[in-house]
Parts: sequence; structure tokens; C-alpha cells
Amino acid sequence: MQLHKFPIRKFLLAVISGAVLSSALLLVLFYLKTGSPVTVMCGIVLTAVNFAWGAALLIFLQGKLADFTNSLCQTLNSMMDGSDRPPVDFEAETSLSRINHRLDRLYNIMLHTRRQTAEEKAGLQSLMSDISHQTRTPIANLKMINDTLLTRDMPADQQRDFLQTSVSQLDKLDFLIQAMVKTSRLETGAITLEKKQVPVADTLTDAINSILVPLEKKQIELDVDCPEGISLCHDSRWTAEAVYNLLDNAVKYTPAGGRIQVTVHNLKMFLRIDVADTGRGIPESKQAAVFKRFYREEAVHDVEGIGIGLYLAREIVTMQGGFIKLSSTVGEGSVFSVYLPKT
Repeated sequence: MQLHKFPIRKFLLAVISGAVLSSALLLVLFYLKTGSPVTVMCGIVLTAVNFAWGAALLIFLQGKLADFTNSLCQTLNSMMDGSDRPPVDFEAETSLSRINHRLDRLYNIMLHTRRQTAEEKAGLQSLMSDISHQTRTPIANLKMINDTLLTRDMPADQQRDFLQTSVSQLDKLDFLIQAMVKTSRLETGAITLEKKQVPVADTLTDAINSILVPLEKKQIELDVDCPEGISLCHDSRWTAEAVYNLLDNAVKYTPAGGRIQVTVHNLKMFLRIDVADTGRGIPESKQAAVFKRFYREEAVHDVEGIGIGLYLAREIVTMQGGFIKLSSTVGEGSVFSVYLPKT
């Protein structure tokens, strides 16, 4: 049998038995050498005392090992079923307590991992539910249009109207899927932001170029105030995406002939980008909810959108260590302020 597989109790019994046999052998040899029975009796008493102390040591160690084994099993059972962990004496300095300390750390890591996995699963289920809900309407409309075109005879101009409606639904579905892909890739960590020192004006230019057409259609005035020479370590591509979403939101909810102003403030610890509009404004009770995924107010369902732009903008800014603040007054407009750290 290998030594590391040999039971501790049998090993201690073997040690004590060996000590007793060795003592008996020495006493016999000593008696044969000296012939003194008194000395031999004293040796026997001494051997019995040593045997008693050895037995006491064996019982003590066996009890300690049993306590440690029970504590270890309890800890492992708690780790497996996720129940409350057993108490640990953090002030003890024994070898067994050090093992318990490490088990407690492992237990905390497992709890964190289990909690994180549950949150990711819940987030994935929520995302799948949102995808199903948001894609249901355009898909149903496309099916209805196709069925109508296939089963009814109609003039060419009416067919053209149906096809234009179909293109509109396809554009909406494409936009929805692209937004979903961006959101899911950000949430799952499939996209890592690459922060580089880039002029802020370049980032704003990329964002503004994407909204020039809807701005012109609604004849909305756009003012940009960005001091020259300001550079910031940030992911220019994704930050432009965030600012674009804020601008797109402003264009949607600002009436024709309104005004949007983009202002850059070079603060001590942050760079602040304000996107202000003269739209309908957001009630204070709804301001926290507008950043939720797919959230839309009942009052704005007449405006085209799916309610994902603000959520995506906040995720992008947060991943860079920044945050977004909103101040708004109903009937006067809103100001979305992006704060990006300088370090």
C-alpha cells in the first residue's frame, strides 16, 4: 500500500505499537544486563504512561480530523447547492483554518460565477423576447403585403404603393436587426472598445454626417460649438455611434423648423458633449426609463422608432468609463450630456 493512501489512524496505532514494543525489548535487554527487577518495573510504568499519552494524542487528533472533515463536507455541500456558507473563524491561525479560508474564497468565487451566469441567462432570455416582440409586426406586415400581391389583381400604381410599403417594412426590419446585433455584441463582450487619442471634432463629424438627410427634410437648424484642438482618448467609431443615436433621437422628436445644438465643454476631469433640442421634452417621471432597451412612451408611438438608440448610447459611453445625464422640460426640449473621462 502506498504511504499517502495509508489511514492516519492505523499509522498512529502502528507508531504507538512500535514504541511499546521497542520499550519492552529495551526493558528485557536491560533486565538481562542488570538483573534489577525494580528498574524493570519503573520502565514498565514509564512505558504505560507513554502509551496512555499516545492514546490521548490519537483520540485528540482523531477528533480534530473528524471536526475538520465534517466542516469540509458542510462547506462543499453548501458550495454545490448554493445555500448559506458555514461560519469560518477568520482569526484562527491553524493549518486547518487556512484551508477553510481558501475554501471560503473559492465559495465566494463560485457564488459570483453562479450569479453572473444567472444574470447572463436572464439577459439572453430578455433579449430573445425583445427580438421576437419587435420583429413580429414588420414580418406580419410583409406577409400580408406579399399575400395581397400574389392573390389579387390590381393596377400597376397600386402595386407600386404596396411594394414601397414592403420596402419600408424591410428597411425597418433591417434597422432593427442591425441594432439588435450591435446591442447583443456589446452586452456579450464580443466587441471591445479600442480607445485612441483622436480629435473630438472628427468624432462629431462622423456622427453628424449620418443625420444630414433627415435634418434637411425637417428643415431643422443645427449648430455645433466645438473648440479647436481638443483631443481625447476614446473609441471614435463607437462614440460617434452613441452621439449619432442622441442626434437621431433629437431629430425624431423635434418638430419641423426646430433647432438642435451640439456643444463641447472641456472640463477638468471630463469632456462633456451636450446635444440639446427644442422638441416636446420628456416628463421627469419618464426620464430614467428612456434609457431602457425598447422603451417608448405611449405619447410618441406616432414617431418612427424602436426605442433602442438611447440604450445603445448609454452602453457605449458606460463601457468607456463615462455616463449620460438628461435634463428636460416638457414643451421646451431636452439636453443629453455625454461625459467622457480624460484618463
